Amino acid sequence: MNDVALPFESFGVSHKGCVREHNEDSYLLEPRTGLWAVADGMGGHEAGEVASASIVDHLATIGIASSAPDLRARFEDRLSRANAEIRGISESRGITIGSTVAALLAMDGRFACLWAGDSRIYLIRNASISQISKDHTEVQELLDRGMISAAEALTWPRRNVITHAVGVSDEFVIDFQQGELMPGDIFVLSTDGLTAHVTDAEIEAAVVSATPQAACENLLETVLTRGGTDNVTIVLVKIKKGRNGQSLHPDWSGAEGEGR
Repeated sequence: MNDVALPFESFGVSHKGCVREHNEDSYLLEPRTGLWAVADGMGGHEAGEVASASIVDHLATIGIASSAPDLRARFEDRLSRANAEIRGISESRGITIGSTVAALLAMDGRFACLWAGDSRIYLIRNASISQISKDHTEVQELLDRGMISAAEALTWPRRNVITHAVGVSDEFVIDFQQGELMPGDIFVLSTDGLTAHVTDAEIEAAVVSATPQAACENLLETVLTRGGTDNVTIVLVKIKKGRNGQSLHPDWSGAEGEGR
């Protein structure tokens, strides 16, 4: 999907993979409102699909914000509504369901990344990739505490246990990072079905010289060729040009790199 009226070029793909019967991922591209998101549902028996769809459906109602802080406030409000809806569905079905979320907000020369769970956000700038998000997983907490090594984390038996998600409790945790947009920046949002099969270096190589559509399709093909053990969703956002080189709103009502 492209939007030539704004300095963003974006595209998204989603696939159930080679093993799963259902695709419980969802994604959203809203370049006119400055919002892109991926969500990875959990719960099985199609319940995860309901959870991720709830997040995307609520985020799609954000509309045009008046400022960057307003856009972030609208995002958090819609996510809170989705959390309440998912909680209601869980109670009615007598099961626990939920969803990760990873989102990019962009407005007035600035970006904000917000996430819960292990869906990731990468930034490729000057042909170098960096992971903006930090996984909310048991294995990441063990790494942070120095209890296991990076090598051990790759084969840790509970490496997919998520510590934060939307819909699993009345209160949810969303982490936040912000920064200044630069021409040529490329953001990659993905569920863990991508990173289970493709390295950061391979992601970088796939996106630096390709259109968002070609990069998404090539990355998806790589995942499926390697077995596609999970649902996979990929969203790419490329900044085509700056807006007068200025940031009209210097922050998103928080200090640089603030966590929430």
